[in-house]
Amino acid sequence: MSTWNAPVSGPVDAVVDLPGSKSITNRALLLAALADGPSTITGTLRSRDTNLMLSALTGLGTGVAVDAEDPTTVTITPNPMHGTDVYCGLAGTVMRFLPPVAALADGRVAFDGDEQARHRPLATILDALRGLGVEIDGDALPFTVTGTGSARGGQVTVDASGSSQFVSGLLLAGARFDEGITVAHVGPPVPSMPHIEMTITMLATAGVVVDVSTPDVWRVPPTPIRAVDWAIEPDLSNAAAFLAAAAATGGRVSVPRWPSMTTQPGAQIADILAEMGCAVELVDGLLTVTGPERLKGIDRNLKEIGELTPTIAALAALADTESRLTGIAHLRGHETDRLKALTTEIGRLGGDAEEIEDGLIIRPAKLHGGQWESYADHRMATAGAIIGLQVPAVLVDDIETTSKTLPDFPGMWQQMIGRP
Repeated sequence: MSTWNAPVSGPVDAVVDLPGSKSITNRALLLAALADGPSTITGTLRSRDTNLMLSALTGLGTGVAVDAEDPTTVTITPNPMHGTDVYCGLAGTVMRFLPPVAALADGRVAFDGDEQARHRPLATILDALRGLGVEIDGDALPFTVTGTGSARGGQVTVDASGSSQFVSGLLLAGARFDEGITVAHVGPPVPSMPHIEMTITMLATAGVVVDVSTPDVWRVPPTPIRAVDWAIEPDLSNAAAFLAAAAATGGRVSVPRWPSMTTQPGAQIADILAEMGCAVELVDGLLTVTGPERLKGIDRNLKEIGELTPTIAALAALADTESRLTGIAHLRGHETDRLKALTTEIGRLGGDAEEIEDGLIIRPAKLHGGQWESYADHRMATAGAIIGLQVPAVLVDDIETTSKTLPDFPGMWQQMIGRP
């Protein structure tokens, strides 16, 4: 780990071409591994989280062929799955999507991850699988799934208020269960519903129709998963940090290949930046954000787009008026407790951030330089970089953690502000 001196910048003026979406990549890889034939995935994000998924699928016996000239083109060939060790790192999509897949393996699949990952909630999906007849030892990392080559499936009731990934993980593999799967949610509202909609849309592309006729109930019939050649969109959540740089500096940042229609919730960053005073324009797939002279705070429920909270909070700390960010209590169970982390780090730089039951209140305050801890959380690290654009001497701890979703964030950031 290293400490990175976040560069200060005047108004930026850049075009930033982003690599593929992590959320879409890991869903596509998993569906390809469960499909009825080989699939080729182009635009594959190659980052820590996606490389962990590729390693896990390889260990389970899936054929993975990476193009020698273009590592973002990957061909997946399904094979019978067997026991292996799966290392999850801090990737929620690995630790929550793969246990249902491991139930289809013939053998013992042992899961572990980074130290911080051992505190992430997993009991919901593990208990759900137990209820479907799967043998599991443990309630959090490390845990073991003992697969028999098939899984009964059926109906299960869960409280998915901690993460939409619990529902997505069950749906993605459910079509391969003997009885399919019916997932019923009981409890507070499920956060990040657009990610479940992403899962449902991708399953439909692969020939699996999810019945959503009953609220908070998802029914997946037992059916083959069709092989699909997937083309991965740019990661719009990663784009958010670069677009926020335009907002923070009063500059201009454009992102090419911005989809006109998408299942990625990160696309909502455009509306949020407009609400904070930015000019936003989408022309022929090029999204351009131009920052204002003075940023405005916002009062916004972020329940569906919690992953954008660190980016929005960083801008709120630079804004001239108060911001109230709500609907994000579930962020306490992300890579770190993001509400506590943001409150602590904004305060460390002289900011005024208050943690409330379901979110944050951030008030205008004069910021100064200092250490910004990342907590091994990629979104926390990029939030520190955003503040550092306007506040001299912000030192971001462990900038390398951004490799979770971006292979070279520091290099891209320096290039954006026009420095080698």
